Amino acid sequence: MTTDTYNPKRELTDEEKAWVEDFMNETTLFLGPDPEIMRHHSISERSELEKEVIAKGSDPILYDRIRRRLVGSLDEAFEMCESMGAAPGAKWADLSVAVYTAQGDVCYMSNRGVIAFSAVLHHPIRYIMKYWKDEPTVGINPGDGFFHNDARFGCVHNTDQSLLTPVIRNGEVVAWVGATIHEGENGACEPGGMPSGSETPFDDGLRGSPMKIVERGKVRRDLLTFLQHSTRDPKLMLADIKVKMGAVRRVMEIVDRSIEEHGLDAFIGAIRMTVEDVEEEVRRRIDAMPDGTVTVNQFVDSTLKENILIKFACKITVKGDTMVCDLRGTGPEILNRAINSPLASTKAFFAQAVLSYWWPDLPRSTGALSPIEFISDEGTWADCSYDAPTGQNLQASFRGFTALQAAYAKLQFSMPNKYANVIAPWFNQINDFLWGGETQHGEQVGNLCADLNGMGGGAKAFKDGEDAVAPLFCAMADTGEQEVMEEEVPFLQLVSKRIVRDNQGFGKYRGGMGYEMIVAARNTPEWGFMTVTSGAKFSSVGGMFGGYGCPTYPLSIVKNINIYEIIKNDPSQFNLSIERIMNERPFEGGDYITYHMGLQFERCQEGELYMISQGSGGGYGDILERDPELVMDDLQLNRISAHTATNIYKVVWDEETFVVDQEATERLRNEERQARLKRGVPYDEFMKTHVKDEPPEDLFYYGSWGQDDDEELYATIWENNKPKRVHGKLNELPLVTVPNRHVLRIEELEARVRELEADLGLEIQHLT
Repeated sequence: MTTDTYNPKRELTDEEKAWVEDFMNETTLFLGPDPEIMRHHSISERSELEKEVIAKGSDPILYDRIRRRLVGSLDEAFEMCESMGAAPGAKWADLSVAVYTAQGDVCYMSNRGVIAFSAVLHHPIRYIMKYWKDEPTVGINPGDGFFHNDARFGCVHNTDQSLLTPVIRNGEVVAWVGATIHEGENGACEPGGMPSGSETPFDDGLRGSPMKIVERGKVRRDLLTFLQHSTRDPKLMLADIKVKMGAVRRVMEIVDRSIEEHGLDAFIGAIRMTVEDVEEEVRRRIDAMPDGTVTVNQFVDSTLKENILIKFACKITVKGDTMVCDLRGTGPEILNRAINSPLASTKAFFAQAVLSYWWPDLPRSTGALSPIEFISDEGTWADCSYDAPTGQNLQASFRGFTALQAAYAKLQFSMPNKYANVIAPWFNQINDFLWGGETQHGEQVGNLCADLNGMGGGAKAFKDGEDAVAPLFCAMADTGEQEVMEEEVPFLQLVSKRIVRDNQGFGKYRGGMGYEMIVAARNTPEWGFMTVTSGAKFSSVGGMFGGYGCPTYPLSIVKNINIYEIIKNDPSQFNLSIERIMNERPFEGGDYITYHMGLQFERCQEGELYMISQGSGGGYGDILERDPELVMDDLQLNRISAHTATNIYKVVWDEETFVVDQEATERLRNEERQARLKRGVPYDEFMKTHVKDEPPEDLFYYGSWGQDDDEELYATIWENNKPKRVHGKLNELPLVTVPNRHVLRIEELEARVRELEADLGLEIQHLT
């Protein structure tokens, strides 16, 4: 008889491996996001079927015919969603429809819509293929549809909801078709789907990992009921699931027809080679760029609850046909604030910059971002951990967009072949109202206005930026019609879209200007507003090549009035603007309030005013080179004030005729140039005077500080509700949380009460 001894180096047999795999599958407690899937953004390896098809040879003309047919079907499906969708995001084009390879790579996406989805929606498909395809309780069958909205499994943010349907031939998944809509309301701790108040992932609302809600063409009523009970607007959930199903089926018809007419091999080859062709073309275009490194550091000035300064660091290095985006030095995640972003969401907006502003001629495909390498440390606010709330992750991921847009303007400046204009940064914030409550029709709702789709465009090298033109994430989105909104929700935009004077990024060419919005609730027993924006103290975007960035944007409120009664009694008071209301304070008894743009959901009374401005794009070039006649055009149209014309652009003119005094203007500008030279100091002296060893003590700062050290991070933590500065490598820092600001305020007031009691010699028994 022999006895086997344990040998730790012995290879397991195939049978033993199967036993281990079965055991692990049966005893798995919890399936979370797969790091191998979530941190991988490049196109997948060819499947065996794809290898076989491509080995047989390709027909580029036939492939092009299939692609054109797919593009037409995707645009048609997009219009179906836009015309039939219930969500404001659907009505105003915040959506997309796409065809994917079997492994989830986006082949083609609708020409209109959110391009960022092209770099993030492969994650849930890869998850489905890995975990559910062979799972006996799930499986993938013809006619199935998978719902998904959790950004941690691959989506821009949790307000976006996807329906993904497989294309199956001979029992094998050969492609996918999907539709994604920004639905808004998702049951988060605040209405509208983008909660600035979330402090845990559980506050972020519905977190749907990829789940099968359509089984062989039929919606599963049990899961639909669950989803409807998970949000404030069950009608919206039902309506737009059906809309997405209809859109996907329309594309499926064209897919089926293409396969029937041209054969399965031709279809598979066409979609696979599209992805690979885009990747190859991107490598070629990177190779044409000058080698070098561009650094773009950006900052957010708010957690949307308190004022801080948190850094988004990005170094873009080009060498040959490779590009590396290094995000090290970015501030650590804040575990009880909503602004953290999963890396996949941050990457999605890098892709948005590439496909909207670098190479808009390329198909919207996973291949566009595939050649670009990312270096990032998990646990930062642009690459957060699983346990961090992400309700307002756009605060980080939008910075990825601006980083690449600004870098590319510099990289492409000297290139002879340009695929898009050199342009200053687009406005990158969500200056908008979210809302919720009971409508005039007695329904509970929560969502957002489409007015965020009027972001100001950046200035070009030869032209002013477009005013209030489009959001950075959707070039052809619509700002919507307020009259349509007023049929559904109980508030009026008393000022809807009026350009705000001086709201521009100054420069030789100015950035596109934004508009102001003044809203007030009416005919509702319960209503409230919120805003979800940073940039009230530190500009969100900078200028380009000497141009100025956009202004900062506070929120203004007038409480304890009813504007409708005021106007009814005195129609002359219907002369509303933020400038007039906040400077003149015309409504007696009103409380006039300014606040940063991170307002948590606040209940309002009928007729109380909430006022914000949409943002401006960055300016391009030196302000002293701006044509004085363009300055006069803006002045006459009340786009700028006389103060700006004189003190910023240095123009002298006749106040009655607006005729420029050329000699006086040139003299004033020359004086400013001389003053600049006097203010200027040598580089070493500037660095010695202005660059400090660490951030100011009273600044709540997060991120790297030194010029050449991206590993040493600074952060503010709280011990016994007292701020304390710490620094070290990311893995050396303690978990960063921020105490409740109301608790801090109460402690501050209690301390003051104790001081007053001591001064007065009082002894008062306090309740605890």
